[in-house]
Amino acid sequence: MAQTPLWRTLLLIAVVLLGALYAMPNLFGDSPAIQISPRRAAQIDAALQGSVEQALVIAGVEDRGIELGSDRMLVKFASDADRRAAIAEIEPALAENYTAAATRTPNTPGWLRALGAKPMYMGLDLRGGVHFLMQVDMDEVVKQAFQRYVSDLRGELRAENIRYRSVVARDGELRLVYLNPEVRAEGDTLIRENFRDLIPVDRDTAAPEERFYVLAPEVIDEAKENALRQNLTTLRKRINEFGVAEPVIQRQGLDRIVVQLPGIEDPAKAKEILGATATLEFRMVDTDNSVSDAVAGSVPNGAELFYDREGQPVLLEKRVMLTGEYIIGAASGIDARSGQPKVDITLDGKGARRFGQATRDEVGKPLAVLYIEQQKGRPIAEVINIATIREQLNKRFQITGLDSTDEARTLALLLRAGSLAAPVEIVEERTVGPSLGQENIDRGFNSVKVGFVLVLLFMAIYYRTFGLIADLALALNVILIVGALSLLQATLTLPGIAGIVLTVGMAVDANVLIFERIKEELRAGISPLKSIESGYERAFLTITDANVTTLIAAVVLLSFGTGPIKGFAVTLSIGIVTSMFTAILGTRVVVNALYGGRRRVQKLAI
Repeated sequence: MAQTPLWRTLLLIAVVLLGALYAMPNLFGDSPAIQISPRRAAQIDAALQGSVEQALVIAGVEDRGIELGSDRMLVKFASDADRRAAIAEIEPALAENYTAAATRTPNTPGWLRALGAKPMYMGLDLRGGVHFLMQVDMDEVVKQAFQRYVSDLRGELRAENIRYRSVVARDGELRLVYLNPEVRAEGDTLIRENFRDLIPVDRDTAAPEERFYVLAPEVIDEAKENALRQNLTTLRKRINEFGVAEPVIQRQGLDRIVVQLPGIEDPAKAKEILGATATLEFRMVDTDNSVSDAVAGSVPNGAELFYDREGQPVLLEKRVMLTGEYIIGAASGIDARSGQPKVDITLDGKGARRFGQATRDEVGKPLAVLYIEQQKGRPIAEVINIATIREQLNKRFQITGLDSTDEARTLALLLRAGSLAAPVEIVEERTVGPSLGQENIDRGFNSVKVGFVLVLLFMAIYYRTFGLIADLALALNVILIVGALSLLQATLTLPGIAGIVLTVGMAVDANVLIFERIKEELRAGISPLKSIESGYERAFLTITDANVTTLIAAVVLLSFGTGPIKGFAVTLSIGIVTSMFTAILGTRVVVNALYGGRRRVQKLAI
């Protein structure tokens, strides 16, 4: 039997050493920690570290190390109790410039981190947290797209002095009614030249002065895609402001978004932050008309009736002086004069100019802040603050009238992150507690251990020396799977552990085929060395066929599956590749080392 080529032996050694190196970080465990992230212009520096250390002294907690990065600070602790005590002191000390999130950080030694070695990333079902599947309201996206055309079309018709009765978007189409049939031709020309995305639709029941239009399909598709992307961006901003370490936010299909928040212990608060579409409108209070008449049903033209938080009616002008889209900064705090919660607002350049011009002639008059929030697809508006304009307002100002500091913080967070492009509905919600996550980990790894030991015993007893060689290959296979998962930073989930258990059982299939083929050759009277060579060569095609077909199925699951299915497919795919490597190349190198060369072998322990 020929000796194994040197390059194969070196390749096996290199792969095993590399796999062991990247699997090692998983041996060191992790520690509870607090991740501190900056907001906007804030910096991670020595001054922040000093503030954190002072807060820890006040809390009477000793840290296990503070790591400074360019975009975050990690503070490690010995126990979860220490972390809870520390975060209670650290959060107030950070004010509004930083966010503090509870997380866990690996205890990987520095020399391994320098090589880029990290432990496997645990999925939500193993770490604990909340999972949301959110449905974007695409019908609302289409309505908004039509409304933009309605507004633009009205302006163009007025500018060209083309008289019309109404422009209304309803049920997926736009209905335009001219004053009379004579001006319809002018309107048709205007729309044909300036609104090419509006496609005319013939209606047998349409009156001579009526016209119906629908939006081009590509415009609707683009609006839906943009809304989904904007919602993804907004949700990422909100979650970053919320202070969640290592969140997962990704699209699923054409109209759904998956959000996973590891370590979150208050899913109700997370739902409130993710689903809210809060914004502000600044309007002047109508002091020229009677509020009581408006309540009785006689609302004057150019005004709207709203209510404040005490249920008192307030009459506001329809003219919106400023909206929340111009807000680039918002920070909550306490007003020094009144002691009430406040939100300090910062506008962009365009918003500052617009607001300055709007309030220049309104000095001495009351200005109202209207808070608008989408609830179940309907806008709910209430007046949260009325204040007299003392001077022309500019880039920075503040609003008060909020119920609590928590509400002020939430409003500031939502204003910083922006509004959702379209309402979202949470269609699936799962909460996994940390204790359940740990139980999943324990049971999952126990199943791997039990399956591993049973396979080892069976192979050693049934195939003797060759069985021990297969056991060595199986151990290397598990190391390579863990190393590959760590190197790729693939997420290990509970179904992923099931994939490892399945791989442990499948890993020896190739060896069983090879060993049974060797036994057949021995029964046929072939010499031991020739039997070994024939066994490996003739079983190779069968092994390849079996594993490649399984790999194809795993790749299909990986491509089209979601969530738990992907977790299973990842570990199964990696396991198939590593098991073929260790079963075919790994065991062949060891067998050749034991029986190859010029040795005279009379009998095989198989």
